[in-house]
Amino acid sequence: RGLRPEVGEPKARALARAEARPSRARRPEGRRWAWWGAMRYNERELLSLSRQPAEKAAEILMRVPKKGSVLKKRLVKLVVNFLFYFRTDEAEPIGALLLEHCRIHQEENHVFSIGFLEEPDRKYYFECDTAEQCQEWVEVLRRASYEFMRSSLVFYRNEIQKMTGKDPLEQYGISEEARFQLGVGKL
Repeated sequence: RGLRPEVGEPKARALARAEARPSRARRPEGRRWAWWGAMRYNERELLSLSRQPAEKAAEILMRVPKKGSVLKKRLVKLVVNFLFYFRTDEAEPIGALLLEHCRIHQEENHVFSIGFLEEPDRKYYFECDTAEQCQEWVEVLRRASYEFMRSSLVFYRNEIQKMTGKDPLEQYGISEEARFQLGVGKL
């Protein structure tokens, strides 16, 4: 699928509409446009996004869903709805998780996982220093998806409309757009 953004949609949100999981082995270097899993992306834009200020970042232990994988210390950085992970001594990310169509689950006091709906048995595990840090990560990651932001917008739009009797999106000429309506499959 292409990543043409909708009118007024930031590039990061256009990327969020695509379903993908990274695969370092499939990531071709030196190309302007490439395929990474099931998502087409511009490598320079994704790298640029990884350098933006993080909503949350920390060095935590991480295990990828490969046989024989062990926990390794990684710098994990949340930018918009991408969770980038870096070797602690490198500036470029070694991977990224698009936080769409996924489940974030607290496994134990200090451990949480990210699994994708298409492959529920394939999970990324993260171990934090404290239970509080783990809970913070779970909460911020659950709020990072485009779908969460869209449903929050729809909820608050309806609340404002109940209070004022006016649709707050009407002044922008977007109140009838499908992405701002309730219901499944209207994105």
